[in-house]
Amino acid sequence: MNHLLSIEDLDRHAIERICDRAASFAEAQERDIKKVPALRGRTVLNLFYEASTRTRSSFELAAKRLSADVVSFVASGSSVEKGESLKDTVLTLSAHRPDAIVIRCPWAGAPALLPRWTDAAIVNAGDGKHEHPTQALLDVYTLRRRLGSLSGANIWIVGDVLHSRVARSNILAFRAMGAKVTLAGPPTLMPRDVQEAFGVEVRTTLDDLREADVVYALRMQHERMQEAYVPSLREYASVYQIDGRRLGPRQLLMHPGPVNRGVELSGDVVDSPQSLILEQVAAGVVVRMAVLYEVLASARTGEPAPEPQTA
Repeated sequence: MNHLLSIEDLDRHAIERICDRAASFAEAQERDIKKVPALRGRTVLNLFYEASTRTRSSFELAAKRLSADVVSFVASGSSVEKGESLKDTVLTLSAHRPDAIVIRCPWAGAPALLPRWTDAAIVNAGDGKHEHPTQALLDVYTLRRRLGSLSGANIWIVGDVLHSRVARSNILAFRAMGAKVTLAGPPTLMPRDVQEAFGVEVRTTLDDLREADVVYALRMQHERMQEAYVPSLREYASVYQIDGRRLGPRQLLMHPGPVNRGVELSGDVVDSPQSLILEQVAAGVVVRMAVLYEVLASARTGEPAPEPQTA
């Protein structure tokens, strides 16, 4: 695997391989010294055009835990504010010879352009409303730890599906792993023809939410909305908020973060034993370690990455 641009780049076997590698890295993280020498001498460049807490910090920490050198670039305060194009920014930064570039940007499909301009391995950390493949991988990893297997699991993704890159990647990943996926939310926040395009069920109410083994709530993507898709957040919450009344005692709860408490989730379920939200955050580091190792260890040979040295 030379790049990770879309979850569609991976079949079930590749997803399982990355999750298994993440599990081996997780064991190393239990030690007093958490660094492993797997990517010593390599340079990872984080190129972020959008605000981020979880994704950016976990990619930085993942690269450092692999002993790579890390350079983080944010658009604010850079030549981007002077009108520099994505291509020129990438060409400029590539002069420093990074081995991998992790990019997060508001432009759908932009990461797929980078291999034309640089020899570095490219990892998509979220591109517009398109995809967020490493989020999907860490969510699969988290559920495998809890469920053992996703085959036959009934997963409901609830909320603003229309604007969510997480939803698209997770639908593809969950279905690849054998899960049944149901989307639920307001008709105005549901992509047209999504049922036919992705082979999922679509609901406009939460009446049958108790069918789900896993409830995956999505954040309202205010920054991507150009018009009013719901009458108000209060009315949205009254119909679609996951709270203690709607969430069954045996159901697992997930959310990609950041959570809008009181909107898509009530505070009591965020902090409940059923919530996997903090487990997802913790999984972000080891899964992104596995992804960086995969693209860099296999980039030179074209073969699957060998088992890393963790001691």
